[in-house]
Formats: sequence, C-alpha cells, structure tokens
Amino acid sequence: MTIIAGERTKLQVAHVKLSYSRAFTLRAYLLQTHEMLFDAHNHAFRVLGGVPRRGIYDNMKTAVDKVGRGKERQVNIRFSAMVSHFLFEAEFCNPASGWEKGQIEKNVQDARHRLWQPLPNVPSLEALNDWLETRCRELWSQTGHGSQPGSIADVWSEEIRHLMAVPRPFDGFVEHAKRVSPTCLVHLERNRYSVPASFANRPVSLRVYPDRIVLVAEGQAICEHRRVFARSHDRLSRTVYDWRHYLAVVQRKPGALRNGAPFAEMPPAFRSLQQHLLKRPGGDREMVEILSLVLQHDEQVVLTAVELALQAGVPTKTHIINLLHRLIDGTPLSTPTIPAPPALTLTTEPQANVERYDALRRAREARHAS
Repeated sequence: MTIIAGERTKLQVAHVKLSYSRAFTLRAYLLQTHEMLFDAHNHAFRVLGGVPRRGIYDNMKTAVDKVGRGKERQVNIRFSAMVSHFLFEAEFCNPASGWEKGQIEKNVQDARHRLWQPLPNVPSLEALNDWLETRCRELWSQTGHGSQPGSIADVWSEEIRHLMAVPRPFDGFVEHAKRVSPTCLVHLERNRYSVPASFANRPVSLRVYPDRIVLVAEGQAICEHRRVFARSHDRLSRTVYDWRHYLAVVQRKPGALRNGAPFAEMPPAFRSLQQHLLKRPGGDREMVEILSLVLQHDEQVVLTAVELALQAGVPTKTHIINLLHRLIDGTPLSTPTIPAPPALTLTTEPQANVERYDALRRAREARHAS
C-alpha cells in the first residue's frame, strides 16, 4: 500500500534477490499479471547488472499453469519463452515450503520496515519505481552482508563478474484477439480504446504491456495507447480516444466534428480554430480539411501554422496552408520590406484636401437649381 497522486493505492511488488551477494531490487505494479512479471525481470536484470544461471520461484499462477506431484510443473508457455530468452534455469519450490526460498521471504519482511514505513507519497507509479530503484541501491551500501566481509554492495561487485550478460529486453506482452466495434473501439478490462476508422468491424490483435497497449493488424502496429486501469467496480469505465483515428469519418460527415467526443481532446490551437470556423457557412468542412493536414505533414508543424494564423487574426484554410508550406520550405513567414527605387521617390507629397468634395457638391446643387 502506498499513496499515489494523493490516493491510497494497493500494489503488487516484485522482489528479486541474488543468493550470494543478497543484492535485491523491487518493482511495483497495479496488477499481478504475466506482462507485469516479464517487465519485472527486464528491470531486475538491468539493475542487478546480469542474469543468474538459475532462478527459484514459488508456484505463482503467472508462471505455473498446473502443479503436479513433486517437482512436476506445467509451466506457462509465455513464461517458458522468457526463460529461454534470458537462458537461465527456472526451479519451483514445493507447495507451502517457504523455507526453500527463505532469502526472498526475509527480504519481503525487511522491505516493509525499510521501504514502506512510512508510506511513500509519490505523484505516479513511475516515480515510485524510480525511488524504489534508487533506495535499493542505497541499502546495498548501507547494509552489511552478514556472512561475507563488507556490505551487500561490496559482495555484489564480486558476484556481478559471474553473471551472464543481459540481452535485449524480453518483449513481454500478452496478446488478445479482438474485433473492432462499429464505433472504432476495442474493449480491455472495462475500458475502451480507439482504433483507426479503416479497421472498424475487423479483427485485430491487442498486445498488452504493463504501461501501454499496442494494436496490430496485417502484421503492422496500427496504433498505441497508454494503458488505463479501473480496478474498482465503483469507478466508471474510461474511453481513450485518439482524434486522428476518426478523421476518415468526419471527411465523409463533417457535421460529426461539432459534438464528436474524440475531438474534445484536440490540442488547444485546433479547438480555438474550430470555434472560429464553425461560425461560418461551410466551416465544418474547412476545419476537417485543416485537421487532415496532419495525415500528410508533421502534426507539430501544422499546429505551429494554426497558431500563427490565429495570432495574425486570419484563421482561414488558405492562410494556414500558405504558412504550412512556408514552414516546410523554410521560407520567411513575414514579407520583407522592399525599398522603392530612387526614380519612384515622390518629389511632392500628396495632401488631403477635402474642400474639393465641397466643390463637387456645389456644382451638383447648381445643376438641380437650373
């Protein structure tokens, strides 16, 4: 339990410890799932500086599908793939035999006093994990080894030479087959995520990572979202939109731009431009054509062109496209002042003389009088 963004949050913490040096590392997650387990190994081996040749585990459901007699285990396929990736041997304890991994059991008990009392107060889960990593390294230097001279850090500096090299991180996702809804959404854990409109009513593959989800179709990643969690049933489910996914829809139906939920999350410059354009006849279609520019050009450049047009007080499609091409080509945005040639210099400055209009009025009155 810890406090994240002012809210008490229950966490699942992965503990990894080297048997010889007793160097340890912790990483916190919101759930205890396969993708969290794989991510914990990636970070643990990075922090510990290498991969041990053997790992001892309890019979957690994320690793073992079925516990047999004695040491017989039906190991999860994805867990086996991770073990093969890092090239170490996985062993599992007997059920209800905590003494077989006594070091890690003691580490869990010690961590309650060293790290979780008082409760950390952090702005995000990422900040908590950064703090845990730093604090664990500090404890290595501050804690004596016990059976070897020096601190845990001293003995770890000896052990690291015997660890296997850390390969590239294991791509530890969990994959689900999904069908995109007619409203271009897929469901995961009571939440919904948008998908490009061209994939509506089509099957896609949803790859779940600890902090994000990736949607794959036809062998290509088509979009990515930050993963959101709705852990309690009293919280409403969330819909995560990417307004770019719905551009193909509003190109056919520009009126959907006015009240479409996905477009409520556009950048402020686009929202301000929309308020100007929707006051004009045909403003819906003009706004859609401007938004569609992000499909061919860098979105940040398009945003800059829109901001410049708003600052100049000319929020029109023609002016924005002109500014966009100037930004892309590197052409100066302001027109330089061209000095007039000497031959065109005025010798006599014209003077305003409104009395001439009075003469015209008198001549007109004279004609009417005659």
